[in-house]
Amino acid sequence: MAAFEYLALDGKGRQHKGVLEADSARQVRQLLRERQLAPLAVQATRPREQAPGGGRFSLVRGLSARDLALLTRQLATLIQAALPIEEALRAAAAQARLPRIQAMLLAVRARVLEGHGLASSLKEFPAAFPELYRATVAAGEHAGHLGPVLEQLADYTEQRQQSRQKIQLALLYPLILMCASLLIVAFLLGYVVPDIVRVFVDSGQTLPMLTRGLIVASEWVKSWGWLAVIVLLLGFFVLRWALRDEAVKLRWHGLLLGVPLLGRLIRATDCARFASTLAILTQSGVPLVEALAIGAEVIVNRVIRAQVVVAAQKVREGGSLTRALEASGQFPPMMLHMIASGERSGELDQMLARTARNQENDLGAQVALLVGLFEPFMLVFMGAVVLVIVLAILLPILSLNQLVG
Repeated sequence: MAAFEYLALDGKGRQHKGVLEADSARQVRQLLRERQLAPLAVQATRPREQAPGGGRFSLVRGLSARDLALLTRQLATLIQAALPIEEALRAAAAQARLPRIQAMLLAVRARVLEGHGLASSLKEFPAAFPELYRATVAAGEHAGHLGPVLEQLADYTEQRQQSRQKIQLALLYPLILMCASLLIVAFLLGYVVPDIVRVFVDSGQTLPMLTRGLIVASEWVKSWGWLAVIVLLLGFFVLRWALRDEAVKLRWHGLLLGVPLLGRLIRATDCARFASTLAILTQSGVPLVEALAIGAEVIVNRVIRAQVVVAAQKVREGGSLTRALEASGQFPPMMLHMIASGERSGELDQMLARTARNQENDLGAQVALLVGLFEPFMLVFMGAVVLVIVLAILLPILSLNQLVG
């Protein structure tokens, strides 16, 4: 059987989308008619990258980390309960909350029924199942313990999702505070300050330098503030366009690594991601050289990724993993010491897992430190801006009172 996506109309003219398993598209149309539905389009489920350009609809695209973790957990539970892979896929498809996920799983099941392995079937949907996922599944199939490997993979996916959410939530408040501060300053300079200082300008008295500077800043914001916003937006989009070039992206990522605090955060994030990926791959039985190649792909910073690629080449030539990573200069000493200990004791996979936990904890501590520093900095910044505005308004008033006195 194969999986088919359909688009049909009911008796009231409402559209229905879904997926059905059948031997042919003709059988799907017959099943729809038996359900009192008029079929408009029926097509075999296929990967999004291979979908025909003239298709009227598509239910297949990538999976979120939450959906992927849930799906992996369901498959692990079903396979460990001694269900065949095709039955586990069918049961997971029945539990899918979205039609596109159901269509994807039934398409994978159809390939498994044709005699393909699970990892090979997942390869048809690279947007939903990344290379790390497929390599881990392939290692589990080869070793004959797919259920435990899927359980580890589900734990890894959930941990990555939780770490990402933790970082996003930690950075959300400082970002909101910064945007609110900039909007308040722009509002004060553009609308409040001009009405107040106009009284002093009309009086004809000599204004203090601080007040004159505030007037100049206020006039600039009122006249050119909109242009500055447009220039910043254009600069942002130009930078994104330029970063499509690998050489430009490499130089940009190198500059980011040199920024105080931010460079440490970027390095800690990529080190934690690399250590977690390497740990799950080696524990699942993936060869170290292949695990290093896949681990390099999950690193976002191109400078660090290039160093890991060089390290993988050294390991492929017979070198030590510890020395190869140490030569890159991108990884913390504690991580290197733990990897060296694992290589000496023959328990590299366990030490990599412990290293991954340490790196995640270190990343959380650095994020907390940056957030803790940023919050008082923004409060001091806003207090300083308000103080300058208040002084610029009070100084002319005090001068006027002295002249009157």
